[in-house]
Amino acid sequence: MNLPTPDDAPLLPDTLSYLNGEYAPLRDARISVLDRGFIFGDGVYDVLPAYGGRLFRFEQHMARLDRSLAGLRIPNPLTREQWLAIARRLIASLQTSKGFVNQLVYIQVTRGVAVRDHVMPPGLTPTVFVMAGEMKLASAAQREHGVACVTADDFRWQKAHLKSTSLLGSVLARQISADAGAVETVMFRDGFLSEGASSNVWVVQDGAVLGPPRDHLVLEGIRYGLIEDICRQQGLRFELRRIARAEVLAADELLLSSATKEVLPITTLDGTPVGHGAQRGRPGPVYARLYAGYQQAVAAQSN
Repeated sequence: MNLPTPDDAPLLPDTLSYLNGEYAPLRDARISVLDRGFIFGDGVYDVLPAYGGRLFRFEQHMARLDRSLAGLRIPNPLTREQWLAIARRLIASLQTSKGFVNQLVYIQVTRGVAVRDHVMPPGLTPTVFVMAGEMKLASAAQREHGVACVTADDFRWQKAHLKSTSLLGSVLARQISADAGAVETVMFRDGFLSEGASSNVWVVQDGAVLGPPRDHLVLEGIRYGLIEDICRQQGLRFELRRIARAEVLAADELLLSSATKEVLPITTLDGTPVGHGAQRGRPGPVYARLYAGYQQAVAAQSN
């Protein structure tokens, strides 16, 4: 069997990556076929945005990585300082080689390499992989007009709070919206809002910002805490609770949040305009305040 070489895959990036203590071009990075991340999806990941070479909410991302690793009983193989040093080196390399100002740093940790067995083998050395790439934010047109989304039942597993590399459920959910020409799939579990395929979803009702509770059915995006902070600064009521499908369909505004979407308005859901009156089908005033607060937080970042 002929194994692929860099010459066989000219479209793969040649940007710098980190794998198990070594830096090398991304197209040259290789793992064992017996890595449990490859065999079982037995690993976790996180994605850190960097604006102008500075990481955004680094400590919050590291705290979520710790939670995800603990949930899978994988020891964190690196310290905060080591993670930060790796991320900064990759960011600097990408700025120098590609000139990218805004970037995403992708971190993945798997349980490691072992003979295939469902039982978690003790004492494995985790596989650590990190890469950086350009962060493509929402377009000006999307911010001005909002985006279309569709709904679907949340058919994924019961541990959505872990940022696991086992993402087939999210892939299938996102494909539902892609097939419909929409930006995201808004999911419901037992008649209540959970999240998007790759975003958190927010409901604006009577000037208040509502979101699903922090539990095992929703991945707590880093923007959970950020949006709560912005609401406090803006004098907006913020509440996490179970939100029925009927409340979502009757919302004044609907919003998405993620690293690349930041905060983004949903203006059409299942082909129906969102909102009421003159604001129906248009980005609303709460979105405008949250987005402005988000940009202020980005400008104040320190890492």
